[in-house]
Amino acid sequence: MRLATFSYEGQVRIGVLDPLENLLTDLSSIAPHLPKNMSSLIVLGVDGLNEVKKTLEKADQDNQIPIDKVTLNAPIWPPVRDPFAVGRNYHEHAKEFHDSGFDATSGSKAVPDHPIIFTKATTSVTGPFDPVPAHLDKTNTTDYEGELAVIIGPGGRGISKSEALNHVYGYTVSNDVTARTLQHQHKQWTIGKGIDGYCPMGPYLLTSDEAGDVNDMHLQTWVNGELRQDALVKDLIFDVPTLVATISENITLLPGDIILTGTPVGVGIGFQPPVFLKSGDLVKVSIDPIGTIENKII
Repeated sequence: MRLATFSYEGQVRIGVLDPLENLLTDLSSIAPHLPKNMSSLIVLGVDGLNEVKKTLEKADQDNQIPIDKVTLNAPIWPPVRDPFAVGRNYHEHAKEFHDSGFDATSGSKAVPDHPIIFTKATTSVTGPFDPVPAHLDKTNTTDYEGELAVIIGPGGRGISKSEALNHVYGYTVSNDVTARTLQHQHKQWTIGKGIDGYCPMGPYLLTSDEAGDVNDMHLQTWVNGELRQDALVKDLIFDVPTLVATISENITLLPGDIILTGTPVGVGIGFQPPVFLKSGDLVKVSIDPIGTIENKII
């Protein structure tokens, strides 16, 4: 299923997209007994999804809203807590970032021995078509990073790699927008990557049961119509099971937690000289089979 969090008639609601008809079934109207936000639905696990499927069988036009009549929010809204994210997790991007002069943490090695985990602020999370407020970056070095985001279902600590995918509820598209000079100046990446509005996500949460093999997912990023990033998720240095196992080794993952898995080669700092985003630019990130987000830089 493609689950959505959306605003309609002044209320935030959750629903299910019919991709063929471009209609959202409003779960708030057809099944008022179900949770009102995505993270609470995720807590119900498979039982919750089965209840949603039963609910869809009763849906009619009174419960369906054309997609162009709503405002899509980030699928997990509000976020459970700060999203986790992963640095330098595609081989070519690791070298690209290492050679850019903006990496203040890698030492002599481009490819890390262990996953580089950091977090982005909850206030960085925005909807799939919201503008990115790059005017907040006074250094004018804002860059894009198209990424697959993993949504955790059953939480836990000490999750093994072999069991990790059983703890994934689904996937969505994200852009780990970054102020490069701030990332470099502060060594740790929170300030450069956690700016308000610097993590657009969506447009939907594609549940794991319909996602297929995550390694086959195809990520592409365009800036003003120019293809900049083009990669398969199978090219990750540390795959999704490794990331889930690494984070949960000592930190309890919660239902609805977000993990941004890293970006491939082709970001703005890889150009000579670097090409940063400017007001009016349009960044589009697409992951097949999930969907596309598109954000204007302001």
